[in-house]
Amino acid sequence: MGIMGAMADLMLEQGGNVSGVIPGFMKNMGWAHPHLKEMIVVDTMHERKELMIEGVDAIIATPGGVGTLEELLEVITLKQLGQFLKPIIILNTNNFYDPLLEHFKVMVEQNFMRPLHGSIWRVASEPSEVLNLIEEEPDWDPSTIKYAAVEANIGRVRTSDQ
Repeated sequence: MGIMGAMADLMLEQGGNVSGVIPGFMKNMGWAHPHLKEMIVVDTMHERKELMIEGVDAIIATPGGVGTLEELLEVITLKQLGQFLKPIIILNTNNFYDPLLEHFKVMVEQNFMRPLHGSIWRVASEPSEVLNLIEEEPDWDPSTIKYAAVEANIGRVRTSDQ
């Protein structure tokens, strides 16, 4: 459905192979793509996400809804923790992700994320840029997990009788 369905259709039209991973409840709703040769049905969304990132060369986030956003943030978190090492490309078509990218900058500025973590993902403005970004992006260094924690500079609040 949506952009994923359109991309699957285009890949199939071009002779490509597309695999799907879908929870049973979504399949029961009729949301499974009808023309895929491989459709893996899982029990939960968590299983779906695990299978979707297993053995991939990269993650590409296209404009989407809360499910897409949740999947993108999870894979960014996994990369920050050294559990996913492949490129993550945010396809920022028509500046769709500008508010999120700006918020990431705010997270760095306010020390909720280290500047290093701003390089976890790359941004493509056009679909034609995606493959080049994937090829240019080296795998993430898993030793960077040591930078995952951000120390808070929290001072004690003093009352007048302290």
